Amino acid sequence: MSSLTVTLIQSNLSWEDKESNLSMFQQKIESIKEKTEIVILPEMFNTGFSMKPEKFAEKMDGKTVSWMKEISRERKIILTGSLMVEEEGKYYNRLLLVLPNGDMGVYDKRHLFAYAHENDHYAAGNKKLVASVKGWKINLQVCYDLRFPVWARQPAGELENKYDLLINVANWPQRRILAWKTLLRARAIENQCFVVGVNRVGEDGKKISYNGGSTIIDPLGEIIYEKNDEEDIITYKLEKEKVIETRNHFPFWRDADFFLIPE
Repeated sequence: MSSLTVTLIQSNLSWEDKESNLSMFQQKIESIKEKTEIVILPEMFNTGFSMKPEKFAEKMDGKTVSWMKEISRERKIILTGSLMVEEEGKYYNRLLLVLPNGDMGVYDKRHLFAYAHENDHYAAGNKKLVASVKGWKINLQVCYDLRFPVWARQPAGELENKYDLLINVANWPQRRILAWKTLLRARAIENQCFVVGVNRVGEDGKKISYNGGSTIIDPLGEIIYEKNDEEDIITYKLEKEKVIETRNHFPFWRDADFFLIPE
């Protein structure tokens, strides 16, 4: 069975300051001494959770995407996180999965956080991103998607169709952190997969506080790693064997309901 090494970067963000955030994350990535394969940054890692895409959104050939490609190529890592992107006159909260060869996977946040008027500024995506890395299938989501279990639910049917790791990148406020922690564990348990959640810390320009809670959870819902209240970088090797053993010993997936999600 293959392993997959992931690095989570939980950090404060400089409000709507791309230069500062890119410089900070570059230093943090360069400080990683362990061999790693996927480095995970928070939601809107270059600005914070801003509702000003008309000012800060970039096209796919913009500075931040170019920065991600350069870091990925130089460090020989897969780099992921979300940022504001403008495309065909619309704005998206777009997660990118950037490979060292320049190839990319793209996921536009499906569930926009209407409570903060995200839906007034961004267009919703309608396609999942399930990437294949070293024999692992990885489902990638953004923040508020976590509250909608149908969007994360494993497909009913054969074992080989299922994903092995769910990654969620977020700007999840401290005042609702119980929901973050509870839902991440629920997604791991119900989908019998590893779950990695990467959140931020600090206070944003709207005086909203974040206390992290970035975590790694195994397919039984056991917490492998969790960090609250402070910046941190953690590198951890996930073992595919744990996923297979869990599903074989507890084959709950056989009893799953069949359903379709309309686009």
